[in-house]
Amino acid sequence: MIYSFAPYVNSKTEILILGTMPGIASLEKQEYYAHKRNHFWKIMYTLLGELPVSEVFEEKIKVLESHKIGLWDVLHYCERKGSLDIHIKNQKENDFETLFKNYPSIKKIAFNGKESHRYFTKKFGHIKGITYYVMPSTSPANTMTFENKLKIWATILG
Repeated sequence: MIYSFAPYVNSKTEILILGTMPGIASLEKQEYYAHKRNHFWKIMYTLLGELPVSEVFEEKIKVLESHKIGLWDVLHYCERKGSLDIHIKNQKENDFETLFKNYPSIKKIAFNGKESHRYFTKKFGHIKGITYYVMPSTSPANTMTFENKLKIWATILG
């Protein structure tokens, strides 16, 4: 059984980015999007005008927080061989009812990939007052170019 991380949100968070479950590299380092070829941090830093990307995870989180962006995963735990979402089984979702009650400033959810959106809407449907964006996965398994991912991810900041 593998477990996701605690959410990185605060009272100012307006945009919540949701993955499905951290991959192997992220679980080993205990940091979101730790795989060297994952485009997540490069996309965020580029869109937020904060380049170069920090090597320090806590600084990365501070950059997101300063732009009212939070991070979490849809799943609390699951069984999975490898890092691909298609291998997930015996999963349990995180407690989003409590999260949204405690952080009412969240108005947008950006799903990092179709699977996180699928797991979320299957359990929670559409939450009133929150706009959903299904973004291309930043994972190296998604072969879309960085430039195309960046262009689509830019829509959440509009």
